Amino acid sequence: MLIPFIRFKIRLFGGGYPVANHKSAAKRARQAVKKTSTNNARKSRVKTAEKSLLKAITAKDVKALPVLLQKFTSEIMKAAKSGVMKKETASRKISRVSTRVSATK
Repeated sequence: MLIPFIRFKIRLFGGGYPVANHKSAAKRARQAVKKTSTNNARKSRVKTAEKSLLKAITAKDVKALPVLLQKFTSEIMKAAKSGVMKKETASRKISRVSTRVSATK
């Protein structure tokens, strides 16, 4: 994601241009934009995996459940490891979904 930078101006999502007074502040602002987009992408992958798993549970697609559960677990633990969500939250979601998958079989 390329964002034009003109003499330490940092483009925000709101459309404003707050001016950083130091090089380090401008760099921090650029890093924040990159990290925000990475974190949003990771959250989106977790949500997509969760939706597809819940859809398979409601459809009682027993063959697809183990693969989708493994994918969901992998994505959510990556998010927890990188600090996008808390580890307790990830564990709770995995536990609740695993219970539903076990009940479906």
